[in-house]
Amino acid sequence: MDAKDAIKQRLSIEEVVGEYVQLKRAGRNWKGLSPFTAERTPSFVVSPDKQIWHDFSSGRGGDVFSFVMEVEGLDFRGALELLARRAGINLEEYTKSNGGWASGKSKERLYEALELATKFYQAQFAQHKGALEYVLKTRGFTKETALAWRLGYSPNTGKALGTFLRNKGFTANEIQRAGLSGQRGGDMFRGRLQVPLCDPSGRVIGFTARLLEDAPQAPKYINTPSTQLYDKSRHVFGLHLAKAAIRKQQFVVLAEGNLDVIQSHQAGVSQVVATAGTALTEAHLKALNRLTGDIRLSFDADKAGVAATERAIPIAANVGVQLSIITIPSGKDPDELIRQNVKIWEDIIAKPQYAVDWLIDRYTVQLDLTTATGKRQLSDIVLRVVRQLPDPVEQDHYVGKLAELLSVNKQALVTKLAGVADETTVRRHRSAQVQPQPVDAVVFEQERTEEHLMALTLLRPKLRTYLDRMDPDMFHGTRTREVFEFLQAHPDYDGTDKLPVQTFADYAKILSLVYETLYQDLDSPELDYEAKRLQAKLIAQYVRTEKQRLVQQLQTADDSTAAALLRRAAELDGLLRTHK
Repeated sequence: MDAKDAIKQRLSIEEVVGEYVQLKRAGRNWKGLSPFTAERTPSFVVSPDKQIWHDFSSGRGGDVFSFVMEVEGLDFRGALELLARRAGINLEEYTKSNGGWASGKSKERLYEALELATKFYQAQFAQHKGALEYVLKTRGFTKETALAWRLGYSPNTGKALGTFLRNKGFTANEIQRAGLSGQRGGDMFRGRLQVPLCDPSGRVIGFTARLLEDAPQAPKYINTPSTQLYDKSRHVFGLHLAKAAIRKQQFVVLAEGNLDVIQSHQAGVSQVVATAGTALTEAHLKALNRLTGDIRLSFDADKAGVAATERAIPIAANVGVQLSIITIPSGKDPDELIRQNVKIWEDIIAKPQYAVDWLIDRYTVQLDLTTATGKRQLSDIVLRVVRQLPDPVEQDHYVGKLAELLSVNKQALVTKLAGVADETTVRRHRSAQVQPQPVDAVVFEQERTEEHLMALTLLRPKLRTYLDRMDPDMFHGTRTREVFEFLQAHPDYDGTDKLPVQTFADYAKILSLVYETLYQDLDSPELDYEAKRLQAKLIAQYVRTEKQRLVQQLQTADDSTAAALLRRAAELDGLLRTHK
C-alpha cells in the first residue's frame, strides 16, 4: 500500500470536503454549494461509495487529492503532505530513500526551525521602537495586520537567531539549510523588517527582509536563498491568505511588492498576491491557475515593471491563462494608492485592460506610426506576442486591428506573422499538450455536453448507436475523447470486465456519478431522447467551430485550396442536416 491509499483509508472524502463545503445528505451521496462558482442551487456532489466528487457548475471533479489541490491551490505533493498531516501518517515510512534531502523528517526539521525563527523575529519586533514606528506609522499597518502577517524584526547583532536556534537543539547545518544563516555561520538577516514567506497551506518557508535604515552599500530587500523549502521561481506571496477571496471573486491581482499585498488585504481587497519582485515565471502562473484563469497584473510603472509586464504576456499564453493589465493613475504604486483612496484601487482592478490591447496602446504612444520605421517596430513587437496566442480567432482579431491601426494591407501582416519566432510557436505547442486552455462559457458548455453523452453511453450500452458517424475530432475534452475511443474499440463493453477501463478509472467513477445524479430515474424513451439531443448538440458545436476555422483559412487560400475548403464546408452542412 502506498501513501495515497493509506490516506484514503484513514480520511473519508466527505469529511475532508465537509471542512470547506457545507454538505447535506442526498440519498447515498452528499450535496452542497460549489466552492468554485457563485451558485445558489447546490450542484456539488460527493459520493462516499466511489470516493469521488463532481461539481456540475464548473465541470470539475476527482478524488480527495484533486479536491484539496483545487481548493487549496496546491500541487499533488503539497496536497499529499497536507492530507498526510491530517491523517496522522508519516510520509517518511512510504519513501524509498530515507537519506539526504529526500528525507521527510529532515524537511520537517527545516519547517520547525523556520517556525521558531518567525516567533523569534515577532518577539524582537514587539520590542524594537524603530520597527514598530516603520510598520505602524510609516506604512500605516494596524497591529492586527502585523499579527496576521506575522511581521518581525531581525536584530543587528549578527548571531542572535543562530544562538537562539542552537539552544533549541538545531545544528548549524540545519540552520544554514533553512536559509537562516550565511556561509560563515552568521545570521542571514540583520537589522531588517522580516516578512514571512508561506506556502499555500500557511507554513513558513522563508523570509523577505527590508532594511529599516538607509545603507547605500546594502540592498533594500533580500530574500531567503533557494532552499529545500523555498524556490523564488515558484513561490507566490500571500496565497495562503488570498485563496478564499480569489475563489470568491474569480480573479487574482498579481502585484510586485509584498507590502503592496499586505496593504491591499488590510483595506479589504484580499484577492491580491505577489511574486519576488518582477521575476514572473510559468510556475507562478500555473500555481494561480489552480484557483483562477483570470490573472490581472499590477507591476510598477517604472522601466523594470513595464519590461516584466511585456515578458509576462507570452508566458501567460504558454500557460493558458487570461492575462490583463492594471494601470495605476499618476504612476503610483498600489501601496500609495490604497492609502490614498482604496475605492480607486477597487475600481481599477475591476476594469483591467487585456494584455495585448495594453501592449498596442503603450507602443502606439511611444512610436511614430506615420513612418515606415515606426510601423515596422510596432508590428515586430505585437506580432511576436500574437504569434504565441493559442486561439486562431484571437490572432485574426489582432492582425486585423493592427492592419487598421497601421493603415497597411492585412495580408502583409498575415505573411509577416507566419515568419515570426517559429521556435516560440514550437515551445507553445509543446506546452499546450499538457496545459489546460482558458475556460470560457463556450468551452465549458461543449465539455459538459460531451461528458453527459459519455455518461449515458458508458452506463447504457443500448444508447451507443448515437456514437455512430461521430469521430474523436468532435470531442474537445481529453478525457471524454478517451472514453469515446474506448467505446469505439469495445462496443459491447458492459462493465463486468474492469481491466479495459483502468486508464480512466477515476473518470469512469465521475461519469457514473453524473449518470446517477441526472439520469438514473429516467425511463428508456427519455434516455433515448436525451442521448439524441446531446449528440445533435455536440455535432452542431463541432460544425460551427470547424466552419469558423474554414472561414479564416479561406482569407489566405489560393483557388485550388479554396475549392477544397468549400467542399469541406458543404460536407459539414450535410453532417449537420443528417443529425437534426
